[in-house]
Amino acid sequence: MPELPEVEVVRQGLAEHVTGRTIKKVEVLHPRAVRRNVGSLADELSGERIRCVSRRGKYLWLPFVGDQLALVAHLGMSGQLLVQPAQAPDEKHLRVRISFADSGPQLRFVDQRTFGGMMTAELVPDTAGGKVPEIISHIARDPLDPAFDKLAFTTRLRAKNTEIKRALLDQSLVSGIGNIYADEALWRAKIHGRRLTGGLSAGKIRGLLDDAVAVMTSALGQGGTSFDALYVNVNGQSGYFDRSLNAYGQEGEPCGHCGALIRRERFMNRSSFFCPRCQRRGSSPRPQDKVFRTRP
Repeated sequence: MPELPEVEVVRQGLAEHVTGRTIKKVEVLHPRAVRRNVGSLADELSGERIRCVSRRGKYLWLPFVGDQLALVAHLGMSGQLLVQPAQAPDEKHLRVRISFADSGPQLRFVDQRTFGGMMTAELVPDTAGGKVPEIISHIARDPLDPAFDKLAFTTRLRAKNTEIKRALLDQSLVSGIGNIYADEALWRAKIHGRRLTGGLSAGKIRGLLDDAVAVMTSALGQGGTSFDALYVNVNGQSGYFDRSLNAYGQEGEPCGHCGALIRRERFMNRSSFFCPRCQRRGSSPRPQDKVFRTRP
């Protein structure tokens, strides 16, 4: 699933191509791509002018002039928002097509697995003085957000006393950090993902947040991480941060800190990658926490 850097790359591309344009027509080509009544999407969007493109965590929204309504999108596992010439052939998994009054390039939502989706939503006041779609107002800010409160996050995280990686993936605490960047930030901070947050000092948590910001900023500069053709920017181009990964997907490779071989273990129905020497857990794994054998 695309994480914060990948979604931010898409946001920047959309902002360049759709800001200030007026929607003429919306065609829904697959009902699962719309999270509300299919017919209402076309009716509600026709004639609306896009004011800007915003993001919180992994959600994107296009607020319309008047700040009452927005088009919200989530890419899911395989969603793509592409800017294409009107004459370009339809993509195989094209789900929604948005045409504009200026007859310029279209905005297309393509989704192979149809786990992503689009919907309209009312905008409600935000704590920082702006507005946010009501349906995502419960989602926490991400570490790249200028209004992110590092102190409040640190206090809440230590009070939960849960495993630190689990906390990083909790979108009600901090949004946008997924499996890839959690592993990379924890590797940089030399913290095992199963360490309990209550046992980490405030300084250690602030350092981890700085590492998360650093790794995601670096990924953003390289267009995000693309492991297959399903994640692309609005022009259909892939990111290349996968070449710079130090922990995620690096099982059996030498740690860039100490040279020990990176290991993989199961975590929340997915995989975690870590250095057994730099990221010591402090106690033996529980029986259910099977550690995979590394390559020789």
